[in-house]
Amino acid sequence: MTSPLTTAPPVPDASPERWSPRLWGTLLVLCAAMFLDALDVSMVGVALPSIGSELGLSTATLQWVVSGYILGYGGLLLLGGRAADLLGRRRVFLIALGVFALASLLGGLVDSGPLLIASRFIKGLSAAFTAPAGLSIITTTFAEGPVRNRALSIYTTCAATGFSMGLVLSGLLTQASWRLTMLLPAPIAVIALLLGLKLIPHSSKEENHRGYDIPGAVTGTLSMLLLVFTVVQAPEAGWGSPRTLLSFLAVAVLLVAFVRIERRSPSPLIRLGVLRSGSQVRAQLGAMTFFGSYVSFQFLATLYLQSLLGWSALSMALAFLPAGALVALSSTKVGSIVDRFGTPRVIAVGFTFMVVGYALFLRISLDPVYAAVILPTMLLIGAACALVFPSLNIQATNGVHDDEQGMVSGLLNTSVQVGGAIFLAVVTAVVTANTPAGSSPQAVLDSFRPGLVVVTAVAVAGLLITLTGLRPRRTRKTLVVAASVPAEADAEHLVLRD
Repeated sequence: MTSPLTTAPPVPDASPERWSPRLWGTLLVLCAAMFLDALDVSMVGVALPSIGSELGLSTATLQWVVSGYILGYGGLLLLGGRAADLLGRRRVFLIALGVFALASLLGGLVDSGPLLIASRFIKGLSAAFTAPAGLSIITTTFAEGPVRNRALSIYTTCAATGFSMGLVLSGLLTQASWRLTMLLPAPIAVIALLLGLKLIPHSSKEENHRGYDIPGAVTGTLSMLLLVFTVVQAPEAGWGSPRTLLSFLAVAVLLVAFVRIERRSPSPLIRLGVLRSGSQVRAQLGAMTFFGSYVSFQFLATLYLQSLLGWSALSMALAFLPAGALVALSSTKVGSIVDRFGTPRVIAVGFTFMVVGYALFLRISLDPVYAAVILPTMLLIGAACALVFPSLNIQATNGVHDDEQGMVSGLLNTSVQVGGAIFLAVVTAVVTANTPAGSSPQAVLDSFRPGLVVVTAVAVAGLLITLTGLRPRRTRKTLVVAASVPAEADAEHLVLRD
């Protein structure tokens, strides 16, 4: 890892024209970890009914098979990102990948709900370290610009491919046993771990380490864990219940303490100054609204197709497949698109596709025509994901020093998970409030529409946030030279300002 006063040594053959076999191998290992994260999330969702039936779990307990993963993942991402910067990205990534493999094996062998939930929490915890470490390895290995944009496009394509394959594989594997959906990631993780030990380069060592921010790590992690836990439990406990309100108050107190600690810490978990950048703030808010709207839409679409229309898990997976296939086929081209048009414009176009797709889905009925209603929505959402997800990663990591790439990567992934948890909880509450007991199928369908309106509104908010970065810039440029810099100084001492 690099210190603030040093830079990582250049990686040989990391040019747009030619990448070495080892460089491709490193990227393949990192993509495998991202692929596994997405694969695992999509497979578990489809397998839930079978899990509940075999283990005798109530609906409330079954929810924690998903929520346990979200709690571990969303709660520890800030810590995971900074740990990668301070302890070494390679070391953190490989250890967490090994834990992920063991948790996958445990999840497939357990015979009780609590043990399964515990394995899911551990798996989420490990992903909270692999995700920011993997992303920061990419951003410190590939130079900012076209080379990095190409690598991030490939990286995010693997996430979309994993999610799409997970939907289909879970439909097939669950017919034999839900345990296969838990066990499948284990051998893939082991293979990736063995290849990673050989291929991933060692980080340069920290030379100016100023210590670990233990108070910041404790308050930051506790605040994120409690926030995710509170949001997940709020629909069941009641948004206005004393328990929920006290939990939110505790989150606010922890966050205030966290901010005060970070301002004074010589080596903060999150350097708050990074959020002074409008581009960075837009990337974080964009990630929250993007994933929050999508995961909420997927939740409603799953209820609509399986619970209301009676589609099988495999049929539902195939209905979602066009979106994932479009992402897998097009995401590798996004890097060159971003090079030409810039991230704000690409993200804005993607959010526009997403808004139109959600709006079209409002036309659903009890007897839908797939080609006229569902397919256009899936294609628009696929195009949106292909444009927005890699562009947000590029925008968040551009202009960030190597020794803070893990921190920013953890912050971005935290925005994704917290946004997903918050907006999904809100949409669930809206749908539940509009669904009286013993409702007819038409009444249930009508209860989905307010939720879909909220989903669309969240995407519109993401579009508006992005558009604030498209304000016209003044054409006149002023060259500002620091008074203390001699006239013969290098060009890097000159600052070009609007």
